[in-house]
Amino acid sequence: MNVAVCIVAFRNAPDIVDCLAALSRSTHRDFEVLICENGGQAAYDALITQLPSSLPGGQIVRAVRAPRNLGYAGGVNVGLRETAAADAWWILNPDTLPQPQSLERMVAKLQAGDCDAVGDTVYLPDGRVQSHGGLWRPWLARSVSLGHGSPYGQAVDPARIERKQNYLNGASMMIGRRFLETVGPMREDYFLYCEEVEWCLRARRLGMRLGYAPGADVLHIAGTTTGSYAAIRSRPRTPIYLGERNKLLTTRDCYPLRLPVAAAAALALAFLRFGRARAWRQLGYAVSGWAAGLRGGRGPPRWLDVG
Repeated sequence: MNVAVCIVAFRNAPDIVDCLAALSRSTHRDFEVLICENGGQAAYDALITQLPSSLPGGQIVRAVRAPRNLGYAGGVNVGLRETAAADAWWILNPDTLPQPQSLERMVAKLQAGDCDAVGDTVYLPDGRVQSHGGLWRPWLARSVSLGHGSPYGQAVDPARIERKQNYLNGASMMIGRRFLETVGPMREDYFLYCEEVEWCLRARRLGMRLGYAPGADVLHIAGTTTGSYAAIRSRPRTPIYLGERNKLLTTRDCYPLRLPVAAAAALALAFLRFGRARAWRQLGYAVSGWAAGLRGGRGPPRWLDVG
């Protein structure tokens, strides 16, 4: 099975170099890498000076420059279009380090035929699990990362994960051709955050099945581009604003009748989260994002320079 590894970059060439080094050790050899640089011409020029044309195993590495910052979903969609002949696509964050067996195990799970998209265990540098998969709670407009905070390496029940999850972690997820042809690409009007949640929820409504590949583990450095993992009182505007806005967009698009309850719950949770930490500036970002989501605002915010 030929897999296209689709990576969205944003002025972070060192992350890409490290990710490629990890991919070069993959036990599954039939893949190519497509990188979409969202950060403009200078970032693209800096990236290609550090990229090999192929990995030591002969896998082709290509980079394309987006015409502007298309956001994560837009960058992923560029990757899907540029590698249309692949059998499957591995959406992979640039600040990840897959283990050598990860791709092989995800391919094996997809080829088993009992799912149309595959997730895995994504873990953090401090030895905690980021997620084994995700559960979207529509009444609260809230995503729950299964296993979050548990020790990495602790035994898990794959069947239980597959029963509970209704979306996959966008830092590392594989989709098959049937998924893409049935569901279509990611929604670019989300720009950043929750795009994988909406994609998977839409897929499930269309009969797609989400799997979990045990042992396909991926280290996620997390937040190197957006600052989303910074201390809460230092967290920047973009991830907070878009995170809150897109929770309501996901509700609007997937569970529209629940929007009034979910919007109230999301606002209360934002006040609880940021107010408890006395992160007043961040609370302002959250409330403005929430209000934009309530209005149905989409795409990049007007104050964000997308080139």
